[in-house]
Formats: sequence, structure tokens, C-alpha cells
Amino acid sequence: MATIQELKRIASQVRRDIIRQVHYADSGHPGGSLGCADFLTALYFEVMHHDPKFNMKAEGEDVFFLSNGHISPVWYSVLARSGYFPVEELATFRKLNSRVQGHPATHEGLPGIRVASGSLGQGMSVAIGMALAKKMNSDKKLVFVLTGDGELQEGQNWEAIMFAAHNKIDNLIVTVDYNGQQIDGSTEQVLSLGNLAAKWAAFGWDVMEIQGNDMEHLVKNLNIAKAKTGQGKPIVILMHTEMGYGVDYMMGSHKWHGKAPDAALTEKALAQLEETLGDYPYPYQGKLYSH
Repeated sequence: MATIQELKRIASQVRRDIIRQVHYADSGHPGGSLGCADFLTALYFEVMHHDPKFNMKAEGEDVFFLSNGHISPVWYSVLARSGYFPVEELATFRKLNSRVQGHPATHEGLPGIRVASGSLGQGMSVAIGMALAKKMNSDKKLVFVLTGDGELQEGQNWEAIMFAAHNKIDNLIVTVDYNGQQIDGSTEQVLSLGNLAAKWAAFGWDVMEIQGNDMEHLVKNLNIAKAKTGQGKPIVILMHTEMGYGVDYMMGSHKWHGKAPDAALTEKALAQLEETLGDYPYPYQGKLYSH
């Protein structure tokens, strides 16, 4: 088991990886990635039971789906840092023929990725399918999925939410990255979400609200969510985060939803983030994936 301090150190390196991936590619989504670095670090290094050897069916292990696939830099970093593929491969982010594409994809066979994502609104449905499969196979492990708050503006989510509650999919934990920002502004300005806690509860879910940028609080409450499984209700965590967390000039601003920092701003960001596990070299010196 990792200590809270160890998890914080890993999350700092993950944030460095995010900034460096997006800067070197001159493309990508740093804001939401930085905001979710603590969550994915806690999930992969402490909370989930998973195997970096990777079997596509996830038999006998917990499984995670990233529905808001545009925040791929944080997921790639956590997968690499937990042993799914070489950390050095992060240097190929968004490069031609790379397995580390801008949105997660299965075509290139990157370990850890079980479904292509980025077409918003679909991840929860996929996660429900996996959760049902685990129930049918008497597999007691859990299914986790992350969605964005702006993503909940997609109607397919609400069909999935209704279906999961009706069918008592109680081996499923949905986390909503509740940062209040999306590409064109705040969620309140673009399309208000109203009282999300009340909505999910009305649909029959067990609702939790937590802070997503406090590692100790995060780990404690993710474990509480796990303890709530198997009781007849799916679980949703409304996770309050700050877009761009850890980099002062990005924090709280929708402008960094999908914008790469230039060289000067990259150096400014990295100066605020401790290098704890060692930065990967770039340009990448190995061979890119080829069919």
C-alpha cells in the first residue's frame, strides 16, 4: 500500500508528464488532465486491484474506463508509471503511428485501453456492459468510470443512469469530474447542470460528494465508495476538482481545456511541479508502433 505522501509524489510526476506531453505535441488537453491527476493516481496506485500484464476481458480484476477521453495525457501517464507500457513512450503523444494517440484507441493495441473514447457520453454505457458481464461471470471485482461534468449534457448518459439503477448495477462506481468548466466556458453558462446530487439521487443512485484535489480525503472516500458496492445501488461520486490544478496560471480557467503551453509557460509550469520519478527523455529514441 502506498502512503499519502508517496501518492502525492507520484501525482506531481504525473502532472509533469501531462505538461510535457501536451507541450511537445503542441496539442492536447492539459486542464482537465491536471485536475484529475490525484484521482487517477489514487485509483491506480492504491484503490483498484489491477494487473499491468493486462488482459482485455479484465477477468478477476477491477477495471477503469475513461469516458472523457480527451484527458488522455493523465491516463497515459498513470498507465505508464504503473507499468502498462514504457514511460518513454509518452514522448510519442499525438505523433503519427504512435500508440499514444490524442484520444485513447484500441486499434494500436496500447495496454490498459479497452475501448476507444472521446466521443462524449458513451463511457458510462460501456462500463455498465462490463459491470453486467462481471455479474454474469460471478466476478466480484468492480468497474470504475470517469466522466466530465460537461459531458453529462449528452443525453445518452441519462439513459445509462436510468438503466443502471433499474437493473441494480451495484458493482459500478461512476466518478464525475465536477470542475464546472468545459471548452466554451463554465458549465453554468453553457448549459446549466442544476442540482446534480439531487438528480442522481432521484434516478436511484447512491450519491457521494468529495474533494478531488485532496489526496488523503480522496483515498478515504474512494475506499468508502468501494465499501458501498454490492448493496443494490450503483454509486456516483461527484468529485469537485479545479481545472489546471497544480499550475497557477491554468487553475480554474476553461481556456486551458484544450490548449498547449508554449516553451516559456511550460518551464513556468514545470518549476511548480516536483520531479519525483524522473522525466522521460524526448524526442523518443525507440521505434514507433507499426502494423
